[in-house]
Amino acid sequence: MLIALALILAAWIATGALMVARAGPFTPSGRYVDIGGRKLRLVCAGPQSDKPTVWMEAGAFGLAADFAAIQEKLTAKGVRSCAYDRAGMGWSDPGPQPRDSEAIVGDLEKLIAASGERGPFILMGHSMAGLHIRLFAGRNPDKVAGLVLIEATTPEQVDDPNTGKFLTAFTAISRLAAVSASVGTTLPLYYKSGDRIGLPRQGKAEKRHAYVSGRHARTAANEVVNWRRSAAEARRAPPYDPRWPVAVIVAGRREPGPGWNDARRVPERASQAGSFEAVAGASHTTILGETYGEAAVRGVEHVLAHLAPPAA
Repeated sequence: MLIALALILAAWIATGALMVARAGPFTPSGRYVDIGGRKLRLVCAGPQSDKPTVWMEAGAFGLAADFAAIQEKLTAKGVRSCAYDRAGMGWSDPGPQPRDSEAIVGDLEKLIAASGERGPFILMGHSMAGLHIRLFAGRNPDKVAGLVLIEATTPEQVDDPNTGKFLTAFTAISRLAAVSASVGTTLPLYYKSGDRIGLPRQGKAEKRHAYVSGRHARTAANEVVNWRRSAAEARRAPPYDPRWPVAVIVAGRREPGPGWNDARRVPERASQAGSFEAVAGASHTTILGETYGEAAVRGVEHVLAHLAPPAA
């Protein structure tokens, strides 16, 4: 029986490998930026202008491709945007351990410095990226023009018992996903899974490749394991400057737990120019896609309309 199961598993993995191989050559978009002996993939789109560039930070298991639809929409509006793969994710080189917010923000600071992109930026973060955005903004207030927070967590949410239950379950799932991708059992799902967002063609292909990558899944699981540590690091950072315009955008479906949106809305309510939108029909992932991504554009437009005038 064990031999039969082993043969079935081997056949399953081999079939998946063949499916991926038959997809043909693949070239990810963007460029590679050296941050000091390591390279991170950076995808920028849209024209240079007097408007601030939107700098995007993906959530757990995410990469630059998560924002492909929103980047297309912003480009059509004449707004420049940049998204990237964190170290060890997608096509970026591995980074120092543990993969907590301190390590992630340290890489982001180096990437921005080496990229040639000029700030201050509108920071856009999805999901777990809310922690990284909070720490980055606290350490680099001169690089922040405003914020667009999409289904973004806050460090204070960790105190909620419902969040604790979610993190325990999500950590277990993340570890299982890392093992599954590492041994190749996700390969046969290449065409059917990966893109739960609703991305344009190139972004969809990149998301599929990341979905079956063992290295990507292991790094993502490491980030999830360090969620509480990252929350503590973000909490020690200074709060957002109330003068920064803030747009908070959430999915209109049922909240994951009681009071989740109240916690998510703290940055918007503390801002002198805050806005809030619950997107009807959107989920935690599809809110970034072609169907519902216009909400993120509206968030950027809100920030642009309420930017503080330059200092005299």
